Amino acid sequence: MNDQPNRPHQPYDPYGQQPQAPQAWPGQGYQGHQGYQGYEDPQAAQQYTQQWQGQTWETQNHQAVPSAQAQAPDPETAILTPQSPPGRRPAAPAGADAPAAGYGPATVGGNTRVTDAQRARAEGRSPIIEPGIQPAALTALLGLLLAGAAAVGTYALLVPLVVLQAVTAAGWFRLNGMWPARQGIALGFAGALAADAALLASDRSPAAILGTLGVWVLLALVLQLRSHADPDERMYGLMATVAASALAIVAGGYLAAAADAVTVGAVAVAVAVLARALPLPTPASVVVSLLAAAGGGIAAGQVTDLGTSGAILGAGAAACALIGHRVASYDYPSRFVHFTAGVALPLAAAAPAVYVLGRALA
Repeated sequence: MNDQPNRPHQPYDPYGQQPQAPQAWPGQGYQGHQGYQGYEDPQAAQQYTQQWQGQTWETQNHQAVPSAQAQAPDPETAILTPQSPPGRRPAAPAGADAPAAGYGPATVGGNTRVTDAQRARAEGRSPIIEPGIQPAALTALLGLLLAGAAAVGTYALLVPLVVLQAVTAAGWFRLNGMWPARQGIALGFAGALAADAALLASDRSPAAILGTLGVWVLLALVLQLRSHADPDERMYGLMATVAASALAIVAGGYLAAAADAVTVGAVAVAVAVLARALPLPTPASVVVSLLAAAGGGIAAGQVTDLGTSGAILGAGAAACALIGHRVASYDYPSRFVHFTAGVALPLAAAAPAVYVLGRALA
């Protein structure tokens, strides 16, 4: 604490001259003690006078300077920033110009997320992973259920068909990385149920599938236009919803096809998927799958009225099933994708071939 009594402040003259009495502002009289403008009481002016106590720090060499030097600048002048001597740059903090050891230069955009498929390509591995034997066994089981239910009757065929359509809609959204997507899955599955109902109401006319598909594409477009998401997200969601709905609706082709064609085609797909899961090179595995499907078609054709022509139907259905199998293997999918899209897509993709070849060979 400063024990000295407060004294009137005199303007400091850095050149050693005697302090001059300040002039009064226009319209304001000069009264009181010398050195104060417009104040009659020196104590009232004391609260407007800046007093420096203690020490301050010089910014160049961080040394303490006396308080007398801190009062050197004229209070009436502007605040001045410390100036460096000519030819000398202020010292920069350590590490400001060069990055620290072990780290790269600073970035603004950040690092984008590396997907599993990109990491697999960078490491020289294939981003295509096939579902394997367990999803293939589930596909074969569902195919045999379709074949047996078709031999029983139309309404018996509805039970495994509805399961196939539900797994198809869910698997397609998960394959595209959109999970959970309850509204899209529900919309695709609802389209499949509407197509089944239209098929039963129209005596299994294929026009019911095309009509339902057109209505559901328009419905998906309207719903996406009402969305408040970004345009890119809306377009991506629209394409995923339309594709999932189309695959689930097209799977209803088993209901429109002849019962014998469904039996032969489903058996052929089951055999082809199991053969594709064998540990063989891809070209050899595809050839073995097609040959096995043709053999399975002949065997199933002997039970039905198709006979040896079942080989053609079986090979055609197996070719479409292998395409669906390949799609389910694309872009480093997860285990959940293998047990949804990997199970359903081979059978769903084979439905149009079963209907067309069944009508052609009947």
